[in-house]
Amino acid sequence: MAIVLHETSDYSQTQGTYQKSYIYLISTIAALGGLLFGYDLVIISGTVPFFTRHFALNEFQTGWAVGCINLGCALGALLAGKLSDTLGRKKLLMFCALLFALTGFGTGWAGSFPLFILFRMVSGVAVGAAALVCPMYIAEMSPAPLRGRMVAFYQLAITTGILLAYLANYLLLNTGENNWRWMFSSQSAPALLFLFGLFGVAESPRWLIRKRRDADARRVLERVGGTAYAQTEGEAIRQSFSQEVEERVSDLFRRDVWYIVLVGILIAVFSQADGQNSLFSYAPEIFKQAGMAEDSAFLQSVILGLINFVFTFVAIGTIDKVGRKKLLQYGSALLCLDAVALAAAFYFGWPGVWILTFVLGFIAIYAATLGPVTWVALSEIFPNRIRGNAMALATLALWMANFFTTASFPILKARVGLPATFTIHAAICLLYWFFVRTRVPETKGKSLEEIEILLTRK
Repeated sequence: MAIVLHETSDYSQTQGTYQKSYIYLISTIAALGGLLFGYDLVIISGTVPFFTRHFALNEFQTGWAVGCINLGCALGALLAGKLSDTLGRKKLLMFCALLFALTGFGTGWAGSFPLFILFRMVSGVAVGAAALVCPMYIAEMSPAPLRGRMVAFYQLAITTGILLAYLANYLLLNTGENNWRWMFSSQSAPALLFLFGLFGVAESPRWLIRKRRDADARRVLERVGGTAYAQTEGEAIRQSFSQEVEERVSDLFRRDVWYIVLVGILIAVFSQADGQNSLFSYAPEIFKQAGMAEDSAFLQSVILGLINFVFTFVAIGTIDKVGRKKLLQYGSALLCLDAVALAAAFYFGWPGVWILTFVLGFIAIYAATLGPVTWVALSEIFPNRIRGNAMALATLALWMANFFTTASFPILKARVGLPATFTIHAAICLLYWFFVRTRVPETKGKSLEEIEILLTRK
């Protein structure tokens, strides 16, 4: 069963004069959670050769050390759905910021491998919760015509965090035997910036209306789009909650919503299984296997982060024009071809410059398509009444897929080799292209309430 949304809508044409400077400000602050997401996940890429030597780890333990954060992310996703509905989006994000600051320092100065794993997993709880709440908060604060662009800022923040992590690793590489400890500890600085910034943002109007704080919600909506917008949007939000009962996990399997929940889960899983995690988490190791010196491999990683950052602007500029579905289709097809090229390059022993080109091409394609679109799609396809639990389930699936891909990469590299590993990723990308073509709906230009009405028709 394929779901198609029509391009035009009376609701989406009812637009006020949006206060773009305010919308950009709150979206930027909230998106700092994405910066920490990218920073925390990728900072480990530069530390791998050093902490594996320090703790005397084998390939299985190395995979566990890199991948274990995703289990914490899964737990964070499970907890965040309920907590975001109970405490509110803002308070939960403030708690995440504090966790980021504490665990960055704790991981860096862990005295034993079990303690190292513990701090990485607790750090993952912050990543998983922020990954769920940040795009959801931005989507709930943004008017429909701007929502895709605003949520895409979250992915831009992720790419910024990845770039900063690679840069920090490069700058701290030659700081002595404790270089890997300083790499991890550097996370605490942006975490504190995120915490202080959150004091200046408002709570989500959808959460406020759900808690029957209509006056507070109206003030927020007026700041976003003026009085007329606040009245129209406020009424639409109240209408979406009019039939609401207490949210239960079992609601995710109701006849009118189970299909779209399944689509969201598969979007999340495919976004992590296509191969970018292997490149982000092990970039210096991949470049070294291609024959590059250690300093050069770390510098290439910075370039990788820069490419990732720059090409995210392509998605920001096109997502509300081209549409979510088309970008997912283009991205999965091009990633499939690039993964085949990488497999061939390692199999035939092509020069390192070709491998660098294909790696950078893979990241550029992902940054311009799947990376941002995944979070936009997940933030808007679920109905208001189940959004917390549905986002929790989808991001749980996302982090489990992330865990298996990052933890299995060093094992696959050692057992079957890089050509076979990237061939597997190519097959996954091809399967994703077919799934998007036949099953993923287009949601461009629709309000969240409109999407809910159209996707949950019986």
